[in-house]
Amino acid sequence: MTTSDDMTEPDLMTEPDLPLGERVYLALRADLMAGTYAPTERLGEEKLATRYKVSRTPVREALARLVSDGLVQRGDGGLFPYRARFEELAGLYELRFTLELRGIERIMQGAAPRHDRDVLGPELDSWHGLRDSPPAPDAGFVERDEGFHTTLLASSGNPAFVAALHNVNSKIRPVRMYDYLTPDRMDATIAEHVAIAEFVLDGRLDAAYDALKKHIDESREVVIDRAAQAVSAARMVAALQP
Repeated sequence: MTTSDDMTEPDLMTEPDLPLGERVYLALRADLMAGTYAPTERLGEEKLATRYKVSRTPVREALARLVSDGLVQRGDGGLFPYRARFEELAGLYELRFTLELRGIERIMQGAAPRHDRDVLGPELDSWHGLRDSPPAPDAGFVERDEGFHTTLLASSGNPAFVAALHNVNSKIRPVRMYDYLTPDRMDATIAEHVAIAEFVLDGRLDAAYDALKKHIDESREVVIDRAAQAVSAARMVAALQP
């Protein structure tokens, strides 16, 4: 099983090549995802500024970005860490399966002659580039991953499906970030995206359907397991607080 240590990003507070605001954002994001803060712990600017040894301005900027990411949520009296509601994830993932797989099904059933090569082709090219030069593990890679899935769905020709998927992604994004914290998961994501897109563009839709279903399911298992570990760590932090 992956440990909480495996899930944290390196200490970036002393990284000279990054702007201070970016360093605070990445460090705070890593701590949130590792369960360093209890769910009931208010994320006050002054306290965080002391912890990360910076002024309140970069902390304020980092918190705003993390609210947008979904890793920080507003509650009574301030901002608090997001904690996954696992009872909601099952339904959201079921909807994600339905939307994404339906994009392939509608072509198989003749709703459109084929996926749009002008939409999906450039996306595949970009993932070929990532396969040749894989990026380092980074929770922020979730946005690049979402781009693949929405582009794949868009190429099937139903904009309403894409709008619905954007909505689902916004709700599961904080949990899906856990899928991009190790090199093996980054490599697997890239390879699977390339395979799925190639199947689609080659007209091998049965293979594309099966590969996409397996890809989403494996990702779901990883992120739920790692999110559960972070929740457990946060509960331990809460129990140790006076």
